[in-house]
Amino acid sequence: MRRAGRVVAEVLQVLKSSVKPGMQTRELDVIADREIRARGARPVFKGYHGYPASVCVSVNHQVVHGIPGSLQLKPGDLVSLDLGALVEGFVGDSAISFFLGTPPSERAQELLRVTEASLWAGIRAAQVGGHLGDVSSAVQEEVERHGFSVVRDFVGHGIGRAMHEEPQVPNYGTKGLGIVLRPGLAIAIEPMVNLGGHEVEVLEDEWTVVTRDGSLSCHFEHTIFLDENGPEVLTNIE
Repeated sequence: MRRAGRVVAEVLQVLKSSVKPGMQTRELDVIADREIRARGARPVFKGYHGYPASVCVSVNHQVVHGIPGSLQLKPGDLVSLDLGALVEGFVGDSAISFFLGTPPSERAQELLRVTEASLWAGIRAAQVGGHLGDVSSAVQEEVERHGFSVVRDFVGHGIGRAMHEEPQVPNYGTKGLGIVLRPGLAIAIEPMVNLGGHEVEVLEDEWTVVTRDGSLSCHFEHTIFLDENGPEVLTNIE
């Protein structure tokens, strides 16, 4: 899983450095597929329940699962990239968000900062002997104290030999509730945070999730592994 996580982290950085105004999102899928395979891994998203690409590219009001295509990126866009890789039977999964050039407003920039901060709040709360609700509550509190909304229809997940395993990892909840966090558990924590309301809907392509009110949405994710030494982030190279 460390190897899979390293592949995901490296390819996400390659993608981020490749994004430029005028690029179509399908070009990012070509890069993602090439870079994953060049590292001896397999893109786990491609073909997953019929998903047609190796990376999810969600822009502005798109929350998650955006299918790369003819959408042309422009300055000021909020771009979220979600990527998974399989190495020797184990999966890594991570997501990053960033603005292409200057953010459209200070509030938009704050959305980006708070979403990433909420991810790290959730990671810090993931301690052996604690409860899953500790993680969920930490994410929710960080988001809502800044006046943003946590998406409730989509959640994080267990991960290992499959991309989606038990338990589900909501980004909202109550501290002290939920399963006890035990050594050996691997989970993907992934806050999806909206500038407006939390409500979302799925487009006709049956994949792309968008905010119902058209507000910006931001997404960060890390795969972590738990033991007595605390959470180990497997998809971070910084």
